[in-house]
Amino acid sequence: MLARDTTSPQPRALADAGVVVAAALHTDPAPLARHLVDQAADDRQVVWVGSADADPGLTDALAAEVARRGDAPEIEVLVGAWDLPGSRLLDAVAVMDRLRSPGGCPWDAQQTHRSLVPYLIEEAHEAVEAVESGDREHLVEELGDVLLQVLFHARVADEDEEAGFDIDDVAAGLVAKLVRRHPHVFGAVDAPDAAAVEANWEQIKATEKPEREHPLDGIPAGMPELARAAKVASRLERAGHGDRLRELVADRTRTDGADPEASTDPGAALMAVVLQARAQGVDPSAALRALLRDLAEQDFGGLQDYRVTR
Repeated sequence: MLARDTTSPQPRALADAGVVVAAALHTDPAPLARHLVDQAADDRQVVWVGSADADPGLTDALAAEVARRGDAPEIEVLVGAWDLPGSRLLDAVAVMDRLRSPGGCPWDAQQTHRSLVPYLIEEAHEAVEAVESGDREHLVEELGDVLLQVLFHARVADEDEEAGFDIDDVAAGLVAKLVRRHPHVFGAVDAPDAAAVEANWEQIKATEKPEREHPLDGIPAGMPELARAAKVASRLERAGHGDRLRELVADRTRTDGADPEASTDPGAALMAVVLQARAQGVDPSAALRALLRDLAEQDFGGLQDYRVTR
C-alpha cells in the first residue's frame, strides 16, 4: 500500500486503523507508474492511495505502461472517501428532517418550541449526571439526546415562514461567535493564560450585548436556584460588588444572641454557603449533587411505617 504523501488525511486515517501505508519512491507520473506495475508482478496486490490533487498524469502514465507490457497486471480504480469529523451530523439532520416531514412521526410533527422546553431541561440535567458519573457510554448517549434537542428546535424553526431559521443558521452563528470571541486564536490578540482569555471574553461580550442597567440583567430566572445564586455571586464579583454582596449576606445572617434562629435569614444563610464554596473553588451545585448521590447509596434500612396527618 503506497501513497505519495503519508501525512495527508486518507493515509493518516488508514494508519489510525492499523493499515501500513508507505511513501512512494517516485512522484513523477511515468516512473511512479512503472514502479507500481513492477510491484504488482508475481500476482502481488498493490494499492495506490490517491492524493488530494488526484495525481495529475498518473492515470495516463499507467495506461501507457500497461499498453507497453504484454503481461501487465489488471488495474482497478476505486474512488475512496473518508468521513471527516462531524460528518455524521449530516445524517442526524437528515433523520430529524424525515421525522418532521409528511409521513414521518406524528408525535414529532406536533411539537413546538414551547412543548420541547421540558425535554431540553431534562436532557441537560441527564447530561450533567452522565458527566459526573464517569460513565463514558452513558455520556455519549446523553450528549446525543442534547444534540437531538438542538436539531429538533432548528427543524421546527425552519418551518416558520415569517421568522424561520435552520440548523445552518445556528451553526453559522456559533462559528462566528467562537471566532469573534477567540481573537487570541483566530487573530493577533495575545492571551498567554486562562485568566487573560476570560478577561478578553468579558470585554468582547460587553461590546456585543446592549448595556445593562443592572449587573444581574440577563441571568435566566428559570435557572435552578443554587446555580442561579452562584451566577449572581459571579456576576456581582466581576462587576466589583463582591464586598457589598458579602456585607449584605453577613447583615442578614447575624443573630441577636438570645435566639440564634430568630433573626437568621435562611436565604442569606444559603447564599453564605454559596460564597464559601466559590471561595474554595467549588461549584456548590456539584457539591450538593455529590452529597445526594452518596446518600442514595447509603443503607438506611427498610422503610418504616408512618402516619400521614392533616
